[in-house]
Amino acid sequence: MVKTELKVVNIVASTSLEHDIPLIKLAETLPNTEYNPEQFPGLVMRIKDPKTSALIFSSGKIVCTGARSLPKVKESIKKIIENIEKIKIKITIEPKINVQNMVASGSIGMDLNLNELAIKLQNTEYEPEQFPGLVYKLQGTRATFLLFSNGKIVCTGTKSEDKLNEALVKLVQNLEKITKKSKKPTKKKTTKKKTTRKKKK
Repeated sequence: MVKTELKVVNIVASTSLEHDIPLIKLAETLPNTEYNPEQFPGLVMRIKDPKTSALIFSSGKIVCTGARSLPKVKESIKKIIENIEKIKIKITIEPKINVQNMVASGSIGMDLNLNELAIKLQNTEYEPEQFPGLVYKLQGTRATFLLFSNGKIVCTGTKSEDKLNEALVKLVQNLEKITKKSKKPTKKKTTKKKTTRKKKK
């Protein structure tokens, strides 16, 4: 049985505060913000604890990145609202959080022959001269895996831990099918030795 390990390292989530936000005023008031409207319409707000970053738009839409769990996403959104309320804007709704993407990294506990996988798996991209990992889009899921020869993996594209774990199980099944086929022993031909009996004199 393959020993797998996969941990969520980043969650990208969005929400709406359903309230217009004066970004210039927010940038002028709070030191933990960056706002360059000529380059990008959103304001960047950095939260120290939990360590996350948020893109805030004037419409009240927020995209939060950096949290490693859903409770940390909720905690981060709460801190963002507290910061916004410092410029006398009252948020009265309970924001609905939508997970857009989960990024997880870990190991599947076995070495991988990436050249072989690139040939035998569907939906792969492998250009070792440019990047040492193989990109594998797992059919029937939203998951895309980065596979490395030492068994390290990165998964992106899923929206829940359940779907992430389902994708991991499916990945291991697909890899085991290929590794088992390539390890099948070839049958050796057995040659019978001729025995010669000496005639008694």
